[in-house]
Amino acid sequence: MSRDFSTESLAHDPIHGYIRFVSRSGLPPDEVAEQDIIDHPWVQRMRQIHQLQTAWWVFPSAEHMRFQHVLGVMHLGSRVVAEWYDSLRDSCANVPSQAYVESIVRLAGLLHDVGHGPFGHFFDDQYLGQYGLTHEDLGAAIIERELGHLLRNIRRTPNGSLQPLEVIDPQQIAWLIQRPKGDPADEDGHPDWLRKLRALFSGIYTVDNMDFVLRDAYMSGYNTKAFDLSRLIHYSFFTPQGLTIHSRGLPTLINFIETRANLFRTIYFHRTVRSLDLSLEELFPRTMPHLFDGNPLGHLDAYRELTETSFLVDVGRWPHHEDAELRELGEQWRQILCRQVGWKMAVERSFNFHTTAAERMTIFSEPDLVSNRVRDRLAPEDRDIPLNVDVARHYHRPSERLPAGGQNFLLDVASSVPQELDDDELFRALPVSFIVVRVYTRDHQHDAAVAAALNAVLGDAIDAKTNM
Repeated sequence: MSRDFSTESLAHDPIHGYIRFVSRSGLPPDEVAEQDIIDHPWVQRMRQIHQLQTAWWVFPSAEHMRFQHVLGVMHLGSRVVAEWYDSLRDSCANVPSQAYVESIVRLAGLLHDVGHGPFGHFFDDQYLGQYGLTHEDLGAAIIERELGHLLRNIRRTPNGSLQPLEVIDPQQIAWLIQRPKGDPADEDGHPDWLRKLRALFSGIYTVDNMDFVLRDAYMSGYNTKAFDLSRLIHYSFFTPQGLTIHSRGLPTLINFIETRANLFRTIYFHRTVRSLDLSLEELFPRTMPHLFDGNPLGHLDAYRELTETSFLVDVGRWPHHEDAELRELGEQWRQILCRQVGWKMAVERSFNFHTTAAERMTIFSEPDLVSNRVRDRLAPEDRDIPLNVDVARHYHRPSERLPAGGQNFLLDVASSVPQELDDDELFRALPVSFIVVRVYTRDHQHDAAVAAALNAVLGDAIDAKTNM
């Protein structure tokens, strides 16, 4: 069957080339196009939230938004389904048509970040957490409540049409984008093929993190081709156990994991990026009541209007506000917007951990304890200086069994049965995690003294561990 170009549009992308999507033109009036979802205010809102929550203040070219990222994830959804659908059908019973599977994966990719607020994951920690929410919880609600009536009427992807009796289920899309909870009840009622697809969004390598590693590395100037995406996809497939990689592809996966870790070290955990985050943490509790109040789940219309753009425009006007409190807050925001960051790094140390137990036992699992010990090691005249201990953590790989749906498996040439990837000897050669510990002060006058104090604290910790 020849392709119908009348229902197809292209988006230009520096990472993936042309991204195809179904356009409105030429469709029956009762059919919803992918373009209708892309152009919906909830998705267009992603044009106003940076992909790199504060790193764009540090890396001048990293101005890309979550909108470009979600289009890239949607595109990767098509790529992996094209390569992996046959193995999924061979591994599970009652798998829907390839067009249906591709459609829900594409839509989950397009909508997986739809619940994000200003500054992305920072907003999860500093605001949504008080309501026991994540952006994924909000995203699931938006998919079902706000977009469900449209999603049910999508009938095709750029590569094919759904079967006559197939109807997109928004609940399946909402479930795919949420992290596995480790609770068997979380999987109740979901077919095996859908549970396996969850690894595309919650596993070790996903359509989400494969896109952001490529995109963030390119846009920041870190690397124009961060890892071999095609080889990673080529050597992956589904087995009855789950998403599996052949041993020939394992070195490529290792390279991907190491590249992602290096992005955390050099970009997401950059000293000035973390300093900006510390400054935002001080202002956020006082700022948010003036911009948004209450649980977003109960105010989705208002939440849709809350973007990074609206946030920065509002606080940028406050220095001229008639209210004294807002004027004072506005002056502090003006300093941040002009990169006059209040916290200066005095000292930095990095540590790798090969077991989760080792990380839990380190004193750096309690930043307040480290801060107090560093103060104790300072000269009496320096003990009252402002200090802020920042501990940034990144997990290379799992050290224990992941919840169902997020697991990945390895098929070795010498075995016919896939094994869990975290049990593989080569995979275990990677650290489980690393942390970057920094002590910040208000100026650089005490850097040498703070560095000596932290070194003394580290010496105490090593002596204590040796004497256990």
